[in-house]
Amino acid sequence: MFFSQFDFQQFFGAFVVLFAVIDIIGSVPIIINLKKHGKKISPRKVSLLSLAMFLVFFYVGELFLKLFNLDLSSFAIAGSLIIFVMAMEMILDIEIFRESPDTPKEANFVPLVFPLIAGAGALTTLLSIRAQYADINVLLAIFVNILVIYIVVKAAKVIEKKLGQGGIYVMKKCFGIILLAISVKIFITNIAILIDQISKAS
Repeated sequence: MFFSQFDFQQFFGAFVVLFAVIDIIGSVPIIINLKKHGKKISPRKVSLLSLAMFLVFFYVGELFLKLFNLDLSSFAIAGSLIIFVMAMEMILDIEIFRESPDTPKEANFVPLVFPLIAGAGALTTLLSIRAQYADINVLLAIFVNILVIYIVVKAAKVIEKKLGQGGIYVMKKCFGIILLAISVKIFITNIAILIDQISKAS
């Protein structure tokens, strides 16, 4: 019954939407930048953590947010602020996230999995497409996207060699500006929703 609901158009549609929102290709300069700062990134861990985030949110996302009395807008705003700070680091060549003795040497979960891969936008989109498509098609789209994430993270060094230092620098600045624009858009959109909800409540 579960597999009988498979529909290629639904699967492909869900895959494309998630791929566009996750934008793992756009995260390549960030992956390279994190590695240059001495952060260890494991393609396997990044993929498994991303898969876990998507699956948990797929099944219990709304319940999880309600448990902490949160809504999607608040969740999205929190993610947008982290993305904003990272974009400023890339554009201005500054270090805002300071290292401390307790700072993990790995960057697998923060900031790579959250908020870049399985951020507020991707998780919100996941809930939206789940309401439109059969579960089997969305789940398959998640698994294929995880495979793409693994390949891209694994190939980050190869991409760096192909582009060279100059190419990476230009790419870093360009994607920094794009990230900044994305963070501002997420923030403005969701702050407007929150303000509207507050005004209606009062």
